[in-house]
Amino acid sequence: MSRISEINIETAPENIKKIVADHVAEGHTITAEKRTLLHNAAAFNAVEAGSYALDDELARLIGKRAADFYEYAISQANGCLVCSIYFRNLLKKNGIDFDTFAFTPEEEVLIDYGRAIANDPKRVPEELFTRLKAYFNEEQIVVITAMGVMMIANNYFNDILDVTPDRLA
Repeated sequence: MSRISEINIETAPENIKKIVADHVAEGHTITAEKRTLLHNAAAFNAVEAGSYALDDELARLIGKRAADFYEYAISQANGCLVCSIYFRNLLKKNGIDFDTFAFTPEEEVLIDYGRAIANDPKRVPEELFTRLKAYFNEEQIVVITAMGVMMIANNYFNDILDVTPDRLA
């Protein structure tokens, strides 16, 4: 059971209703994580707006599919049920089985990097950075890493507050 309630959007303050309306107008859904974050506009904007801005930039730099694989690998490695279910649903909608899919070499290195930073960010192997640099430039690696940090923050938020996962599609 979640440690913090989810807000009721219908009875939320006007500033929260506006954030929700803007978020939905941008094509996003309101998940359990978001309904929990929406207890405070600054918290929602820091975690969600920051994540979406980085995710958009990451997709621009490396492609949406690769970004989704990377973010899912982080969530799996962290054991975050909320984010893992979200990405599993997303991949399922695109007909992708993460466990049997044939990844490109670039996607494989992203998945390995995502798992490495989630498992032990202080001990990411130098060999992995060498592999990353073979496919990505320094700007891309900075954005990849920053998005990884945001994914880890999302994962921790969900796990610490025991946010209830949205259902599998």
